[in-house]
Amino acid sequence: MPVIVSSELQGTIVGVFVEVGSVVRAGSVVALVESMKMHHDVLAPSEGTIEAVDIAEGATVVVGQPLMRLVEGSAGPEGPNDADSEMARPKSPIGLERGDLSDVIARHTLGLDAQRPEAVAKRRARGRRTTRENVADLVDEGSFVEYGPVVIAAQRRRRELDDLITSTPADGLVGGLGDVNGELFGDDSVGSQSAGGRAAKCVVVSYDYTVLAGTQGTQNHRKKDRLFEVAEQLRLPVVFFTEGGGGRPGDTDGLGISGLDCLAFLWFAELSGTVPLVGINAGYCFAGNAAILGCCDVVIATEDSNIGMGGPAMIEGGGLGVFKPAEIGPIEVQRANGVVDIVVADEVEAVQVAKQYLSYFQGSTREWEAPDQEALRDIVPTDRLRAYDIRLVVDGLFDVGSVLELRRDFGLGMVTALARIEGRAVGVVANNPGHLAGAIDSDGADKVARFMQLCDAFGLPLISLVDTPGMMVGPEIEETALVRHCSRLFVTGANVSVPMVAVVTRKSYGLGAQAMMGGSTRAPLACVAWPTGEFGGMGLEGAVRLGYRKELEAVSDPAERDVLFREMVDRLYENGKALSVATHFEIDDVIDPIDTRRWITTLFDASPETHRSVVDPQSPPRRPNIDTW
Repeated sequence: MPVIVSSELQGTIVGVFVEVGSVVRAGSVVALVESMKMHHDVLAPSEGTIEAVDIAEGATVVVGQPLMRLVEGSAGPEGPNDADSEMARPKSPIGLERGDLSDVIARHTLGLDAQRPEAVAKRRARGRRTTRENVADLVDEGSFVEYGPVVIAAQRRRRELDDLITSTPADGLVGGLGDVNGELFGDDSVGSQSAGGRAAKCVVVSYDYTVLAGTQGTQNHRKKDRLFEVAEQLRLPVVFFTEGGGGRPGDTDGLGISGLDCLAFLWFAELSGTVPLVGINAGYCFAGNAAILGCCDVVIATEDSNIGMGGPAMIEGGGLGVFKPAEIGPIEVQRANGVVDIVVADEVEAVQVAKQYLSYFQGSTREWEAPDQEALRDIVPTDRLRAYDIRLVVDGLFDVGSVLELRRDFGLGMVTALARIEGRAVGVVANNPGHLAGAIDSDGADKVARFMQLCDAFGLPLISLVDTPGMMVGPEIEETALVRHCSRLFVTGANVSVPMVAVVTRKSYGLGAQAMMGGSTRAPLACVAWPTGEFGGMGLEGAVRLGYRKELEAVSDPAERDVLFREMVDRLYENGKALSVATHFEIDDVIDPIDTRRWITTLFDASPETHRSVVDPQSPPRRPNIDTW
């Protein structure tokens, strides 16, 4: 009984590959039907010999229409099959001989370092790494997926396509998604997902200085737009390598004039407060590149960086003089004025610091080591007028090797740092008694207020180490608009949503002390003091001079007056020392310094806010943005 071979769809016969008497194997292609511009195989249902062919090329067929008849039987070893036809399906399991695939592979390799020896040599001559080397060092091996690697510069009207493909790979911007610290935040980490999971994912973007000096072209602006959208949708941190010369005037393929409708700056700025933004720079960074860098939460820059809102060409074009790139925004300027948060030796160190910075926003770690807590007892001198190094307190209080200080060279009267305590990431602010005795000036107030915003945005609880005589005073300091700047501490501290613990290491006086605590000793979850703590509405010496001026002036002998002055200060100290203040319950306790970690961890363990995901895609951002300053 012959087997009927029928059509499984409606269409037109565009190929008949057998004739009466043809011997076929099961599954071989006997005809080809075109339906909706797609070709579909008609397969022999079994082995046998073609008895009749009822259709010809060009014929229109419907579903179920008989096409030919097949008499079943052995096809034999010499029987024809679909491999005899060009229309047959390919048999190779690899498929590398396909032209379309080989073209794709070739285009993807053109931008790799191995294919660009001259560009790599120039980077080596300047002591720098390539863009792809930096990205590879940042992300975990094998985790990076790149967006737009075959994009070229929008200059087709002025340059040949082959030239653009060879000379402008990725249009000078490499970007995609990859894991950062995936091994650190794997199955054993606290508050994170499995290795390679969302906790380790980051968007990584880098200008490529070997392509048109790392300038911002039409297409790489569009790539940034795309990546910023992804970062916002997935709530992923962004790491941006910003080396480059700013906007590019040489693109020809756009339809606009000014380019001011570019969305990259809008969308990147909107990420502020939504996801952590990390900027890394080595070398020159001018104009638009610097604007991107300045939007970042943290700026990490190498010692040979030059950062400016305008490069040499813009300065000269504005009639402001002729300058070399190295004269504009050198690192010694940008580290002291607060533009750069962390200065590093080179790109290798920059990447390592970026990974450490990101780790604080990726969750807690199980492995940690506490420093010798007994050493804390002897850091603050018993002589209440003797200065000491507050950084010894910071390093001695938090997990070994976990402290990363930000803006060390700016706002010298304050210390701001990220750290860990029993593996939990926290933010640390501290007065520095080595500068103005710890008094708060405008730069210091800005530095701490902005750092509080950073911690609040991404759910890091705060520890405030207080040792301040108050706000800085005097005619000169008022010229810095201190009234406004110091008030930032009150407004910011009073409105953070993350828990705070205040630890008074020594002086806690006046408005400055209140500002360090969020407005009051009652604002933090706890306000405790070390035995060296002392409190008052203003510094003791100042209080005596103002409150007892007549009594002091009545003593004519300078030596006797000084003795009386010291006696009055000592009496005030007895009233204002930590133990005395604690008896009035103005603070929560006076503690042995070795109990500080226990106080902090107990309170943070009990706070629901410290158990939230650092960046939770399911909840709205905590803050609308983080001040760039």
